[in-house]
Amino acid sequence: MILDIIRIIIASIVIIMGLYVVIASNVGNFRFKFVLERMQAAALSDTLGISLILIGLIIFEGFNVASLKLIIIIVLLWISSPVTSYMIVNMELKTREKNKELKNKEIKGEES
Repeated sequence: MILDIIRIIIASIVIIMGLYVVIASNVGNFRFKFVLERMQAAALSDTLGISLILIGLIIFEGFNVASLKLIIIIVLLWISSPVTSYMIVNMELKTREKNKELKNKEIKGEES
């Protein structure tokens, strides 16, 4: 009985910490002006916040098949989040370079 209450309290604290990380990072993300800075902050905070929330759910549920599924989800998030962030940032850098080239061609074309 007492151990269940302690487990629920610990799970609640971990879930609240995860929610705080996600909410604080989303609010703080508006302070960044550059796209790459926003991607860095969003990727790190999403990975940490969602992981904390899922760890809290594992503690709350206890260790069974459902918690094993949540552990698999955490591992998949740790693998996929940095990869997708890298792909988005890489695409943004490539399109920014092409946009600069197009603007330079337009400026040179107007001067001629």
